[in-house]
Amino acid sequence: MSITNKTGALILGFFVFLGLSTLGYLLGNAAIEFKQFDRSVTVKGLSEREYPADIVIWPIQFTAAGNDLESLYNAIELNTKKIVSFLGNNSINADEITLSSPAITDKSAQQYGNNARAEFRYTAFQTVTVYSKNIDTVRSVMGSLSQLGKQGIVITGGNYNAQTDYIFTRLNDVKPEMIEEATKKAREVAEKFASDSQSSLGKIKRASQGQFSISARDRNNPHIKKIRVVSTVEYYLSD
Repeated sequence: MSITNKTGALILGFFVFLGLSTLGYLLGNAAIEFKQFDRSVTVKGLSEREYPADIVIWPIQFTAAGNDLESLYNAIELNTKKIVSFLGNNSINADEITLSSPAITDKSAQQYGNNARAEFRYTAFQTVTVYSKNIDTVRSVMGSLSQLGKQGIVITGGNYNAQTDYIFTRLNDVKPEMIEEATKKAREVAEKFASDSQSSLGKIKRASQGQFSISARDRNNPHIKKIRVVSTVEYYLSD
């Protein structure tokens, strides 16, 4: 009876050992396969293009000074008419021109600064703004702005309110192609990495699209816009 029990215990132990060994082997392979499946590479793809701007906003700001307020307003009105006439004679349409209200400063009413008496009591700033899609025409007129100076108009520049702004509005039209290009370049980088590491490139694990940026190509060509986007893609790798 004891011999039979010992034999049964040995058989049972053998099968338990065999089962545990098989389970360990399967778990080991599963861990290895899982580790291989978890291997990945993250790459970035860049798409960068240049496009002309669509809209130009050109503020023409001038100043005038005097001691008589009525005369000052008359001077502003006259100079404004000269500017509008100048723009019209250079193929800029009336509906592309807007006028702001003049800003008048009374220096005698200011309570700060030195006590020196100003030569002129009143100073005025007036802005004539061109909003146009005809960028080439507007840029050619900008080169002739000195003609207004010859007519006695003091044009101001260099401050923030007088800066010309170029706008690119067709971003939604170029987005699909640029995203496709960025993704394609990211895959090319991933394929090169996989080849160098003697691996095979698998499916996409995750991907994210960066924000589009719009900037001037350079300081001298603000009307040419550089559009840029970077896509980040993570691929699975396998042996």
